[in-house]
Amino acid sequence: MLRILHDTKIDFIRLWRTAAIVIAVFILPALVLIPISGFNYSIEFTGGTLMQVGFKQPPDVAQVRSALTQGGVPGVEIARFGTNELVIRAQESSSVERQQSGGAETVATQIRATLDKLFGAGGYDVVRTEAVGPRVGDELRRQAATATLIAFGLTLIYLAWRFEWRFALAAVLATVHDIIASLAFMKYMNIEISVFVVGAILTVIGYSMNDKVVVFDRVRENLRQARKEPLYDLLNRSVNETLPRTVMTGSTTLACLLALLIFGGEVIRPFAWVLTFGIIIGTFSSIYVASPLLLWTERKWPRRVGGKDAVGPRSLGSAPVARKPSSRSREAEGAVTR
Repeated sequence: MLRILHDTKIDFIRLWRTAAIVIAVFILPALVLIPISGFNYSIEFTGGTLMQVGFKQPPDVAQVRSALTQGGVPGVEIARFGTNELVIRAQESSSVERQQSGGAETVATQIRATLDKLFGAGGYDVVRTEAVGPRVGDELRRQAATATLIAFGLTLIYLAWRFEWRFALAAVLATVHDIIASLAFMKYMNIEISVFVVGAILTVIGYSMNDKVVVFDRVRENLRQARKEPLYDLLNRSVNETLPRTVMTGSTTLACLLALLIFGGEVIRPFAWVLTFGIIIGTFSSIYVASPLLLWTERKWPRRVGGKDAVGPRSLGSAPVARKPSSRSREAEGAVTR
């Protein structure tokens, strides 16, 4: 049977300072940008009308926008999709209000009437149409936020039941890090928040927590077997022991997501992007966030085992401690040399 990364002895926790700097550089700018400009929300959350239209000849975007403005649909966003297709979004407040008063298809009918005048009834094909009223959009936004909070709350309950509070605290903080990092990634990539993206965030929460449970389960098993081993060394050993499983699981999942990124199309691609980043950052945080946090927690509030601290002589960033040989060891060494 093929075995990869077997019996590795990598000192992962030694790089925790470098990891902290990388995390700060990545997340802090997003924490400034998000309150200023916010996110882009899809039609499901804001209300409005979206139409994807295919033409026989490449259309002039400026001409289409001008015609729609004159036809009573101002403030539309038009994006080219491929060569002969346009995605038309009518999310401007007046369009949403008109849609609410006249029905979900009111704005879509106006867009079709304008395109009929400009290209003729047979000059284009409507590929898809999405029309959502503002009340439905508000309800979907509340439901998405509620679903995220419920998922995170259930995760907290599970951790409180599965581990002692030191493990649970480290896992929860690492998962919060993953969520914030995913939101930062969405901001940098200008990914539109849709129902698919919310599903990706929920999946990231589950995957991230599962990866941390696997690592901490191994830490707990090793704690029972090697109580005298310093926690620094034990954490490194546990991460190395779970590394083959982490690499195999992450690589196979990323291979499937790569196929979605290439062949999934524009609708599913934001979901695949968020989930791809979530798997990478979830694996990263299990090693460089959760484990150092557990070590810091143990140093701050150490457990007592046999009257001594369970952490051992090493802490974050410390070098290996050179232990002096005992008198019995020196006598045995002298006997061997004689």
